[in-house]
Amino acid sequence: MAQSNWRGGRGRRTKNEINMVPFIDVMLVLLIIFMVSAPLMPTGVVDLPSVGKAKQAPAKVIEVVVGEGDQVTLRVDQQDRGSVKVADLASRVKEAQANTVGGPEAAPVIISARKDVRYDAVVQIMDKLQRAGVARVGLTVHATGG
Repeated sequence: MAQSNWRGGRGRRTKNEINMVPFIDVMLVLLIIFMVSAPLMPTGVVDLPSVGKAKQAPAKVIEVVVGEGDQVTLRVDQQDRGSVKVADLASRVKEAQANTVGGPEAAPVIISARKDVRYDAVVQIMDKLQRAGVARVGLTVHATGG
């Protein structure tokens, strides 16, 4: 008859524990490697633009102020030109750009909106202007009512 190592519950049993010593040894070795190699690594250099190289602000700016609903205000050189419906906006902006000295590309168009105006309304206005062939369209945000 074959003998077994089982003697009424007093024999060897396997332990279901993880031996953490090798894991800790590996972590300490990695920590030492990173501590030694960190000062030897080169630091990144960021090239920031200087102030002297900025372009001069354009002489004439066409500003489209997005309001509530379907109404938009058109400003040329900080002077209100009245409210315009979104459907008529592209033709009015093209007309204002055509009256600019230096051609239509000389007067950039800035879409301006308050924080509470829906993003979708601003994107639709930008899309209408770009489909109409208006060049140089930018965005700005007003913190308070505008």
